[in-house]
Amino acid sequence: MTVSLPLVFVLGVIAWTAIKFLGVRMWVAVVIALFGFWLSHTFLAPAIETGTRTGVGVVDGTGK
Repeated sequence: MTVSLPLVFVLGVIAWTAIKFLGVRMWVAVVIALFGFWLSHTFLAPAIETGTRTGVGVVDGTGK
């Protein structure tokens, strides 16, 4: 069975959990999200994408 969830939903659940149970302030979560969007438009974006794909491959068991 394959379940397909949007990444925004998964990240939202993680952020809500961090705010609710770990005591992370809302403004910190917003700053982290904005920094992520900014970082995706820099020269580091290809390295981040490759690392993310490799990590997903390891978790899925499709990685080498």
